[in-house]
Amino acid sequence: MSNISYFTEEGLKRLKDELHQLKVHERSSISKQIAEARDKGDLSENAEYDAAKEAQGLLELKISKLEEVLGNARLIDESTLDMSKALILSKVKIKNIANGSTMQYTLVAENEADLKSGKISVDSPIGKGLLGKKVGDVPILLFHPVLSNLKL
Repeated sequence: MSNISYFTEEGLKRLKDELHQLKVHERSSISKQIAEARDKGDLSENAEYDAAKEAQGLLELKISKLEEVLGNARLIDESTLDMSKALILSKVKIKNIANGSTMQYTLVAENEADLKSGKISVDSPIGKGLLGKKVGDVPILLFHPVLSNLKL
């Protein structure tokens, strides 16, 4: 069963770069480690060889998962989005009514969420509460007492 994932151009490029890094650099590094461990003699009692082979297996699994994600990736066409309400790729400014502080976030797909850079997932509780809202709307965020004082 395939899970379609939506990406911005930046997110898709980052994913492709990561896959390239794993395939080109990490694979060759692990191959060298395996060769060096193999040169040390008896493989049945060689912990370095076992560790390198295990690392190789984990790397191949990660590569396989990234290839699957890329195979099911779809690029978000920003030109077709209705920017009059909060949707994916919308920049939202949230105001805490209790203390007047404001925060600005960009709503992104789950796989591109990064709170440090101001990107929250549309699948997160806050993201779900913001989807479809327009300027001035008060989202229903009752899951946390501090967040229930927020206003767009």
